[in-house]
Amino acid sequence: MSAGYQQGYQRAGYRPAPKRRKPRIGRVVLVVLVLLLAFVVGMWVYVDSSLRRIDALPDYPDRPADTPGTNWLLVGSDAREGLTEEQKAALSTGDAGGRRTDTIMVLHIPSGSGKATLVSVPRDSYVDIPGNGKSKINAAFAIGGAPLLVQTVEGATGLRIDHYMEIGFGGFAGIVDAVGGVDMCIKEPMNDPLAGLDLQAGCQELDGAQALGYVRTRAFATADLQRVQNQREFLAALSDKATSFGTLANPFRAFPLLFSATDSTSIADGDHLHHLVGMAFGMGGGVDNVTVPVGATPTVPGAGSVVQWDRENALRLFGALEKDEPVPADLVKQPG
Repeated sequence: MSAGYQQGYQRAGYRPAPKRRKPRIGRVVLVVLVLLLAFVVGMWVYVDSSLRRIDALPDYPDRPADTPGTNWLLVGSDAREGLTEEQKAALSTGDAGGRRTDTIMVLHIPSGSGKATLVSVPRDSYVDIPGNGKSKINAAFAIGGAPLLVQTVEGATGLRIDHYMEIGFGGFAGIVDAVGGVDMCIKEPMNDPLAGLDLQAGCQELDGAQALGYVRTRAFATADLQRVQNQREFLAALSDKATSFGTLANPFRAFPLLFSATDSTSIADGDHLHHLVGMAFGMGGGVDNVTVPVGATPTVPGAGSVVQWDRENALRLFGALEKDEPVPADLVKQPG
C-alpha cells in the first residue's frame, strides 16, 4: 500500500484494528492466588464463627496460677442432641437421660520441644467436687456442667486449664467418617452388644460407628482402666489422620472435617479455630500416654465403686506437668 493511499485511507476515518495483548501469565496466577486466599480466609472466619462456645473456664478464689505449657481439658459427653432415632440405633447410643462425661482427658502441650502428654482421668475418680463434697468426678459434669468439671479437675490436679473442648457421640462419629476412617490394630476380638461393637483381631480401618463403640466399650476385666487406654490410643491416631497431608490437601476430606467440627464441638469462650488446629498439631509430634495412677477401687456408701488415686504418684505426675517437665518414665504407658 502506497504512502499516499494509506494517508487518504486514514483521513477517511479508517483505523487499523489494535493488536490484542496477550494476558500476562503472572497476572492471571496472581488473581487466582488472591481469590484462593480470600476463599480460605472467608471459610476460616465462617467456621470459627460457627463453633459453639460455652462459659467453661470460670474464675474463682484460689484458682491455680498460670503455668508453662498449654493445658486442655478434653471431654467426651454422652450427649445425643441432634441425633435421629435411626442414628441412635446405628450408633447404639440408647436414650439415656441427663448428660454425663464418657471421657475426661487432660492434654498438656509443652512450651518447647518434646512430646505432648495425654492424661486419662477415670470417670469414677473419687474427688472433691466444690460445694458438693466428695463423689465421682463424673458427677461434677452432671451437677454443674463444664464450669464445675473444670474447677473440679483444677482442684484435683493443681493444673490451670487453658482451653476446653467437648464433643458428643454423634459428633465424634462424624469426625471419624469425615477423615475417611482411622486405622487401628486390635490385639483380640472385641464384642460388646451394648456399644454396638463387633470387631475381629488385626489391623483394620474403623468407621465412625465402629470407632464410637471402640472408645465406649467397658467389656474388659479392668473395665474403665482399659477403656481409657483405648481412648488415648484412638485419639492420637485420629489426630495423626486429621493433620496428615492426605487429609489437609484433599478438599473432600478437609472441608467435611471442618464442618463436622462446627456441628459437634463445643469450646470455651475465648477459644478459636486456630486453638483447635494448634491442639491437633501439638499431638502430631507424638504423645506420652498416662492414666492417673490408681491406688484402690473400693466401694463407698452413696457413691458405689470408685477409683481412688495413688496420691504420691499422682503428685509426681501433675507436679511434672505443672513445671512443664517430662512425666516420670515409670508412669508412662508404653506402646503395646
